[in-house]
Amino acid sequence: AAPPPSAPGEPAPPPQPQPLQYSLLLQHLVGDKRQPRVWDPATLGGIPCPPKSEEQKMVERVMESCPFKAALACVGGFVLGGAFGIFTAGIDTNVGFDPKDPYRTPTAKEVLKDMGQRGISYAKNFAIVGAMFSCTECMVESYRGKSDWKNSVISGCITGGAIGFRAGLKAGVIGCGGFAAFSAAVDYYLR
Repeated sequence: AAPPPSAPGEPAPPPQPQPLQYSLLLQHLVGDKRQPRVWDPATLGGIPCPPKSEEQKMVERVMESCPFKAALACVGGFVLGGAFGIFTAGIDTNVGFDPKDPYRTPTAKEVLKDMGQRGISYAKNFAIVGAMFSCTECMVESYRGKSDWKNSVISGCITGGAIGFRAGLKAGVIGCGGFAAFSAAVDYYLR
C-alpha cells in the first residue's frame, strides 16, 4: 500500500522500510556478496594474545633452530642414558665381579665405581645418538619443508646407518632399517 499523499506544506512522512527478502540475505551470507571474516580468537571466546615482541620472536627462532634441538637432545640423551646405565648396573649380578676370585663379595665402593662407569658409558652413547637423530631430523624437515612421519623415518635410517657402518656395510643396512622402523613406531604412537 502506498502512503497517502501529503498535503502541500506538510513534511513528508518517513520512508517505510522495505521487507527483508530471503534471497538478499542469502547473497550476503553464502553468495558472492559475502565478506570474508578475519579469524580472531578473541571473538570466539579465546584468550586474546598481544603481538609478539622482537625478543620473543628471536627466542622462538633460537629454540626452533637445528643446533638448539640437537643440543637439547644431546643433554636429554645424556641424562636418560646415565639413568639407564645406572639402573642396568644396579640389577646386574656381575657388577664388581672379580674373575680371579669368584667367591669374593664386591665392596660398595667397587659396585658404585662400576655403576658410575656404566652410567657414563651409556650416557655418552645416548647423547651421541640423540644429537645425531635430532640434528638429521631437523635438517630433513628443513629440506622437505614438511613436518610428518617421513622425516623421522629418513633421519632414523641415516642415524642407524651411520652408526652401523662402523661395523661394515651389512651392519649399516641393518642399522638403517632397524632404526627407521623404530623411529616410525615411536612417531606413530606419539602422534
